[in-house]
Amino acid sequence: MSGIENTIIARLERNGEKFEILVDPKKAYDYKTGVKKEIDNVVMVEEVFKDANKGDRQTASAIKKAFGTEDFNEIAKQIFADGELQLTTDQRRKVLAEKRLKLVELICRNAVDPRAKTPHPPARIESALEQARFNVDPFKSVDEQLEKAVDSIREILPISLEQARIAVRIPAQYAPRCYGLVKEYGIKQEEWLNDGSLAVVIEMPAGVTNAFYDRINKATAGSAETKTL
Repeated sequence: MSGIENTIIARLERNGEKFEILVDPKKAYDYKTGVKKEIDNVVMVEEVFKDANKGDRQTASAIKKAFGTEDFNEIAKQIFADGELQLTTDQRRKVLAEKRLKLVELICRNAVDPRAKTPHPPARIESALEQARFNVDPFKSVDEQLEKAVDSIREILPISLEQARIAVRIPAQYAPRCYGLVKEYGIKQEEWLNDGSLAVVIEMPAGVTNAFYDRINKATAGSAETKTL
């Protein structure tokens, strides 16, 4: 089996038997996480193994019993869906670093200190996650891990996930050009008034309100009227 040195193993244990396939590291990770939708070109060797490292092939009877089919692509899909993917050391380190950074950014956007109603700095969030020994899951999106991550640091930091609702009135001279800006944050209600001004209610993660106020004040030369609901 030449060319398998640049592969990783996707593995599933079912009915007391192990089923392993050799896959491309990047394409397999993208497929496992949903970035890649089709399984074509993911598997490097069209063979199911008991032990891929030793080259021990799984028996046809065990495969048929476990998967109910002899179609290799269907078997591979089941292994990906229900099994685990062994990342390389470097790949896992890189993925976890990227996910942790994105998770910290997401927490800063969506969570605040409930006492001051202001977001915690990224360095504080990162430190709290380390103290809580929160393990980032390389195969789940950061959105899926947000609540669990916040729960893990509640004893370390006063923190809560909150949405802010803000009423905004933009003078007529700025309203057309600012519509796209407020739409970015999630318009819940809007009304174009008789004088040409725009009144909206927007909802956004509490952690981004300061950035919103900075942007809307700059875009309207400080003339926008805002009120927290």
